[in-house]
Amino acid sequence: MNVVKENLESQVALLKVTVDISDYGQEVDNQLKVYKKKAQMPGFRPGMVPMSLINKMYKNGVTAEEAYKVASKAVYDYIQDNKVVIIGDPIPSDKQEELDFENNTSFEFAFEIGLAPEVNIDLSKLTLKKYDIEINDEIVANFKSSYLQKYGKLVDQEVVVLDEALSVSLDGEDISIEDAYVGLISMTEAERAPFIGKVLGDKMDININELYPTASQRASILSVKEEELEAINPNFALTITRIRKFETPEITPEFLKEAFEDGSVTTAKQFDAFVIARIKENLGEESAAKMVIDGKQSILDIANLEIPDTFLKKWLLAINEGKFDAAAIEKEYASFSEYIRWSNISGFYSKEGDFAVTQDEIASEARSLARMQFAYYGMPNPEEAMLDNYVKSIIDNKDEQRRIYETLLTKKCVEYVSEKASIQLEKISYDDFAALAQQLGE
Repeated sequence: MNVVKENLESQVALLKVTVDISDYGQEVDNQLKVYKKKAQMPGFRPGMVPMSLINKMYKNGVTAEEAYKVASKAVYDYIQDNKVVIIGDPIPSDKQEELDFENNTSFEFAFEIGLAPEVNIDLSKLTLKKYDIEINDEIVANFKSSYLQKYGKLVDQEVVVLDEALSVSLDGEDISIEDAYVGLISMTEAERAPFIGKVLGDKMDININELYPTASQRASILSVKEEELEAINPNFALTITRIRKFETPEITPEFLKEAFEDGSVTTAKQFDAFVIARIKENLGEESAAKMVIDGKQSILDIANLEIPDTFLKKWLLAINEGKFDAAAIEKEYASFSEYIRWSNISGFYSKEGDFAVTQDEIASEARSLARMQFAYYGMPNPEEAMLDNYVKSIIDNKDEQRRIYETLLTKKCVEYVSEKASIQLEKISYDDFAALAQQLGE
């Protein structure tokens, strides 16, 4: 057996693998013996069909299959032994010549491989922008309100007025839930309308898909896996079992004692100083997050990695046969191309900098995302059991887990690169910064 590598167009190579009967012959004989044992033909008892007939019917096909298996394994062995860094998987080449399995015993198979580009970035030429976000009175007021909400208490109410937190029972065709949460604070005026004026014990028919818009929410509330949701009838009878409204505390000595058990804040003036410090910390995190997003694009631009686009499109078509056609792959290829180029860059620097993303970090990030989601729906302090269930639904979702992994790896990569690049600090108002962030999300 022999493997020869030929470089084709940029970032694509051809591997020609020559296999001989000594490489595949024994397996062919073994498979033909299996066929002989199972063969049933008129005039012959089971297992007694002559080998000459077995060879005539099956040998060429078995030879082709076993020779290809040997050649394919040789390709992967060659890649591993020669430490060839590839993108995608080897695919049969269009340059494959016709093979005669009836008359020949030596065959040459041709495979194409996509070669990963070399990452060689002059980081001294890279400048990353970091924003120094200015604090204003509105930010301070909003932070105080948000912080006080964490210590707010749900107080029972008699009637639904505007943005209360509801405890409800849900009775469906397939499943019943005794205690589910409905946060009106996160709803639009139109979505709240059916609940306004309701009192304890009132019943109403709802569509679970409309009440909880995301699959992860529904899975968490119903205590099922996301893939099980499709089989559940979305029509439920909802009964209001409790109506509560958040009341935030005043900044009193009693509140400060509860909020700062270590005694670090005991006066309103100290609380204001604490607020400013936390805002600076939070804005610093927002600025850092923006630098990660901008930095990723800057690194991609300066790296200008060349990848084998034509090969990758053929590979994507091959592995998605029956799912996507060439037009669909072409439509999504730009984002895939960026993903591949960034994967090569982040992979390179993660090895150079010896950093990785751990499962504990993924779990911690999932927990932060879950808390943010609950806060958005008016529950800044969800029960731990409910939070744990939601975190599990995030982590169990392979797409969500992959997204979190890639986000954390990108952050570590940009942070590592920033140590070697130039940092340009720019003062900016919060409103202008928010506008930049919004443009980025559009």
